[in-house]
Amino acid sequence: MSIELSHDPRVVDLAERTARFVREVVVPEEERHGGVAAAGGEELRLRLQAAARQAGLFAPHVSPEYGGHGLDMRGRAAVFEEAGWSLFGPLALNVAAPDEGNMHLLEAVASDAQKERYLRPLATGEVRSCFAMTEPAPGAGSDPAALTTRATKVSGGWRIDGRKWFITGADGAAFAICMARTSGEPGDRGGATMFLVEADNPGMKVVRHIDTLDESLYGGHCEMVFDDCVVPDEAVLGEVDEGYAYAQVRLGPARMTHCMRWLGIARRAQHIALSRADERRLFGSRLGDLGMVQGMIADSEIDIAAARALTLQACWELDQGRSGAQSTSIAKTFTAEAVWRVVDRAVQICGSLGISGDILLGRFLREVRPFRIYDGPSETHRWAIARRALRRNAQA
Repeated sequence: MSIELSHDPRVVDLAERTARFVREVVVPEEERHGGVAAAGGEELRLRLQAAARQAGLFAPHVSPEYGGHGLDMRGRAAVFEEAGWSLFGPLALNVAAPDEGNMHLLEAVASDAQKERYLRPLATGEVRSCFAMTEPAPGAGSDPAALTTRATKVSGGWRIDGRKWFITGADGAAFAICMARTSGEPGDRGGATMFLVEADNPGMKVVRHIDTLDESLYGGHCEMVFDDCVVPDEAVLGEVDEGYAYAQVRLGPARMTHCMRWLGIARRAQHIALSRADERRLFGSRLGDLGMVQGMIADSEIDIAAARALTLQACWELDQGRSGAQSTSIAKTFTAEAVWRVVDRAVQICGSLGISGDILLGRFLREVRPFRIYDGPSETHRWAIARRALRRNAQA
């Protein structure tokens, strides 16, 4: 298996211009305000996206038909990592979760009419969206088959009833892609369908923001209720009962784009730590001359390089049309834990400065910790990785 690690000149140029844009335009906003809400919320989003559009960097993942650059997964890896240097960077380029994953899903599954109605305004940044799959226990979470939200056929459409939570971006989203059970019972591996539900539907309500460690994912993590939520037949995304198959279209690439973005933050944290180690003097020498500090710096360099390589391998498999189930699980698990280690080491190297509000490392630490849970907890991925390995060995 031969995997090309270098990028073509177009991708390299786009990544380099993204890096300059994020450092010169986006980072100053982040350092001034810290959080998206404090920086202006929707006004900030529109302003940064207008600047990214003017710089020719907007929507690198979307096909040119919808105003993007049409990058494949490997190309996205280079550009998204540079966008991720700032917590605001993905929002500026319109590659933040959940919108980025929803655009990928809509391009792959939606009808032409649905693409015009939902994908085009999402790709241009005119609207935002959310992906409503996760439910409170005992519903769908780490095990999607536990889906309890039910869609019942009615005249001319479907009625959706159920409760969702940890739905990122739900507050202010123009529409939701809702996963509901159309056949079978909770625990069955099939029987789910995706529905496009518009925000003005009286049967869909955001009932609260869930207080969480992280704050950078725009629109919050929300709890939603679908109560007698009636949608027309044309709201079905793809085919009835094929929702779990479509979820794989979205979830594998979305896990990788999370890895790409958080690698940017890991590199930023390492940069802060290196600068501190170079300038701070104690015990008669630079902090960076101390062996224990050098060990932490080296381990972070190794974690970043390994996470990038695993992500690129998984992206290459996805670009080849392979399922990428094993490689994406491996990359997601390793990267989520590696990014945490890198940021945690940076805090330790910076000492009291690292835990202060004078720099953003404490904020980064809070933001990256949930990555080990969302898009599948590390334990769930390890279970799946081991099952596949055992199955492969039994078939050898």
